[in-house]
Amino acid sequence: MNTQTYKTQMEAARKGIVTRQLKTVAEKEKMSVEELMPLVASGKVVIPANRNHACIDPEGVGSMLRTKINVNLGVSRDCKDYDIEMKKVMSAVDLGAEAIMDLSSHGNTQPFRQKLTTECPAMIGTVPVYDSVIHYQRDLDTLTAKDFIDVVRLHAQDGVDFVTLHCGITRKTIDQIRKHKRKMNIVSRGGSLVFAWMCMTGEENPFYEYYDEILDICREYDVTVSLGDACRPGCLADATDVCQIEELVRLGELTKRAWEKDVQVMVEGPGHVPMDQIAANMKVQQTICMGAPFYVLGPLVTDIAPGYDHITGAIGGAIAAMNGAAFLCYVTPAEHLALPNVEDVKQGIIASRIAAHAADIAKGVRGARDIDDRMGDARRALDWEAQWECALDPETAKAIRADRSPEHDDTCSMCGKFCAVRSMNKALNGEHIDIL
Repeated sequence: MNTQTYKTQMEAARKGIVTRQLKTVAEKEKMSVEELMPLVASGKVVIPANRNHACIDPEGVGSMLRTKINVNLGVSRDCKDYDIEMKKVMSAVDLGAEAIMDLSSHGNTQPFRQKLTTECPAMIGTVPVYDSVIHYQRDLDTLTAKDFIDVVRLHAQDGVDFVTLHCGITRKTIDQIRKHKRKMNIVSRGGSLVFAWMCMTGEENPFYEYYDEILDICREYDVTVSLGDACRPGCLADATDVCQIEELVRLGELTKRAWEKDVQVMVEGPGHVPMDQIAANMKVQQTICMGAPFYVLGPLVTDIAPGYDHITGAIGGAIAAMNGAAFLCYVTPAEHLALPNVEDVKQGIIASRIAAHAADIAKGVRGARDIDDRMGDARRALDWEAQWECALDPETAKAIRADRSPEHDDTCSMCGKFCAVRSMNKALNGEHIDIL
């Protein structure tokens, strides 16, 4: 296949070209190439796969596919050990995460980013505005629009598959934030930096003003644009307010402009949202952004669970994915508190994978329930080895059973010989049921 006949996966699909990445995704999703191709061509599915990320194992992101999981990692001034971060990366991939976002905000970030795109098979995402201050080692208000755009180009050249760009806030947003008196203002780190830069320089958001130039860069390397939600709600009180919805409308316009250049787009969403508002948020996004894949942080369904926000995020994530979200950004027990450690990362991934899988079953994604049906068979037969093969986290399951091992192997220490499964198996086989 002549790869020079197309620039992006979207352009290839529109031209009827079957790329290696599209074929791989179709096989993973139990779809035919003929079914998947129009979804990529229309923007309803994205396949983030930078031309320079040679070791990527491509995945598709779209509401009709399996719900995918993203893991946020990266060093900060207080936690700056890149070896630990790389350990988290490999652990996350082993646990089933399909994407890694490098949110590093300290030190020389490029070697770590290049290590990711050289060694990690998962999709790699970044937020270039974070890296701008670090890359130039200058205060925010001294940076120019060109500086920001050059960092986007640098990340694209380094092989990053998707970039979060906070294109949807403008100088009008400054007045909105001041007028509407949000409880939490802007909680997006990238959004707050863009907001601060506009306030200090008096200039328009460079990611909005020079959006066409950025799209040309993304087209050149086939980088998927992840349109960041700078005004995502940071608490329940701010959910679905004027600032959030107006930004979403602008993101819909920017989605259309990207598609005109064959650039793939995801749209990022909330945040903190009450359970009764999640479905409506998903439907509004699908309408305004014309079916572009929705990438949500959680959403968290309550504000009062620090230390347990992987649970609040999983509750919201399951509801969101069932109603159309395609991509869940994991939330760890360290959310709002600290940089997650290796165990936090594991807990966050497992919680998000449970949410994603539950939603896929509810949506009727092809093959989603097959593993659950196998687990049912294994449990009926009291076949513990078969149960481990079906388990999402077999090592934890094994450890719990080993720690509280039963007297008889055909039971567990909860029920012993009162086990309903054991009793039913014996009764249906005409066997004597010994309890005492």
